[in-house]
Amino acid sequence: MPISEGEKIPAVTVKTSDMKNITTEELFAGKKVVIFAVPGAFTPTCSEQHLPGYITHAEAIRAKGVDSILCVSVNDAFVMGAWGKDRGAGEAVTMIADGNGDFSKALGLDFDGSGIGFGIRSQRYAAIVEDGVVTKLAVEEPMKFEVSSAEAILAAL
Repeated sequence: MPISEGEKIPAVTVKTSDMKNITTEELFAGKKVVIFAVPGAFTPTCSEQHLPGYITHAEAIRAKGVDSILCVSVNDAFVMGAWGKDRGAGEAVTMIADGNGDFSKALGLDFDGSGIGFGIRSQRYAAIVEDGVVTKLAVEEPMKFEVSSAEAILAAL
């Protein structure tokens, strides 16, 4: 069962793009955070639309009282670091590696892409999280990119 609005983010440890462990408590406690997840770094929609939208609109999102913007993918920290560098994420978006899919599974937002050689991945979604509690959750239908865009989340803030 996927996480719902009003529920607390589960306790999980992920990695930053520089290979440091970080807990969901550290990422979300006492903060207003926008998090978005993509099925894979360097994949077409993720690289050409999803991540760039959040980089472009980071300043406007932060102006709405958001402390941080997190990008999560079931990729290792080295890939997330390289992808963030390639796309110019800089300080605008923090790249979070969910290498084993533990975070995605804990949220109930994972999917099995083994049929196309992807293995376990995260669904495409975006959320607004306030002090560890999901206040807005926008999960995309398969093969869609509409409700989790930076523009859609900016309008919801």
